[in-house]
Amino acid sequence: MDRSAALTLITSWTQSPNLIKHMLAVEAAMRSLARHFGEDEELWGLTGLIHDLDYEKLKDTPEKHPSLVFAELEKQAVDSRIIQAIRSHAWHWQADAPEPVGKMEWSLFTCDELTGLIIACALVQPDRKLASVTVETVLKKLPKKDFAKGVDRERFNYIEPNLGLTISEFVGLCLTGLRSISADLSL
Repeated sequence: MDRSAALTLITSWTQSPNLIKHMLAVEAAMRSLARHFGEDEELWGLTGLIHDLDYEKLKDTPEKHPSLVFAELEKQAVDSRIIQAIRSHAWHWQADAPEPVGKMEWSLFTCDELTGLIIACALVQPDRKLASVTVETVLKKLPKKDFAKGVDRERFNYIEPNLGLTISEFVGLCLTGLRSISADLSL
């Protein structure tokens, strides 16, 4: 599957523009992280892009996400590393989801939540732009549990031991990725 096929699949499975923007944001963050680690940017980007493919279809039973996507991805002969990373990104809410292993899986597991926090930080800026968000902005909002309440902050505890990055470095890399597609995110 290439990016064009992935986008076609996403738009056929997903109606919510915000969910599509979330998947684009995670793709951009994953690409930035892949560049940093000297990994395959296309593989990592595609993983981020399709990680929530079945989220909307399972909105009434979110604990089952991501379970519908695997048959489709296998039918399309998607790289097994992508499928495994998508499986492991459900580690905290699905009893049978495997713990992430390796940099790509841990990156998806942690940046999935961070993109939401970064976007929330942009939305409270006077100009509502990612260009106005700094690493410090995100770090100041991070401990405020009443800000971006849906963000699972516990995931950020896994960044340093599994990726060898400080939270500041990780935020900076993800923020760079999101800024690169700010027009697509309308931010």
